[in-house]
Amino acid sequence: MQAVTLCISTTMVLVLLGLVVLSVLTTRNLSDYVRENLTVTVMLGDSVSVKDGKALCKKLRAQPYVKRIAYISKEQALKEQTEAMGSDPSEFLGVNPFVATLEMNVHADYANVDSLRKISRLLKKNKRQVTDVAYQEDLTESMNRNLQRISVVLLALAVLLIFVSYSLISNSVRLDVYSRRFSIHTMKLVGASWGFIRKPFLSRALQIGLVASLLACCVLGAVLYALYRYQPGVEEVIGVMEMGIAALAVFAFGFLIMLFCTLLSVNKFLRMTAGELYKI
Repeated sequence: MQAVTLCISTTMVLVLLGLVVLSVLTTRNLSDYVRENLTVTVMLGDSVSVKDGKALCKKLRAQPYVKRIAYISKEQALKEQTEAMGSDPSEFLGVNPFVATLEMNVHADYANVDSLRKISRLLKKNKRQVTDVAYQEDLTESMNRNLQRISVVLLALAVLLIFVSYSLISNSVRLDVYSRRFSIHTMKLVGASWGFIRKPFLSRALQIGLVASLLACCVLGAVLYALYRYQPGVEEVIGVMEMGIAALAVFAFGFLIMLFCTLLSVNKFLRMTAGELYKI
């Protein structure tokens, strides 16, 4: 019964640890995902034909800073806005008020204010075709600042949780070994070596660590399955590599912490005399 309790408590701690490890690992991916969904709108002049607009789009697609780019014609922009607004602006204005644009997403490394300003200046040099370049500068600054804060908070949380996890598992292991302290002393009295006495405890710790790690990975797998099924875009943030590293971290921590805590606890009671055992 005590082994079951220890296994359950260890599993719960490992699940929390796995979630934090996943969060830390996916912070970079999440940051890149958010940055790369920032849209830069390149407005084209009225004299730019569809052919020239698509040619410019193709030319920019080859630039190192471009992640995705699409040509939006005046007619397509009017159609999209009509669907969004529920009415056709050209009916009461008499003309199509929209201009052709290029909707561009840049790579994460370029999604900062300084780089976007340089890209904007570079694009505006083509005065014959480009009339303006628009992006949300304040949003970009705020986004990068908040993502940096999130990274620091998650890292601090991971360190704190590792310490808390060690404390919780260590206390559970100590209680388990404490309940069998007289068995340890009996084996000492019959002449068993310390290594022989430790062996069944360490073997049991490995078994509990294995079962707890497997259960924790199953729980994490169920959580990720639900996210993949009901939350679109998660696959771009949490990949196979992140899941594999998180699983390895759960198993490594499960085994190492169980072995280390068990070894410390058993050694503590091995060093005690019979009088000291009865006093505690």
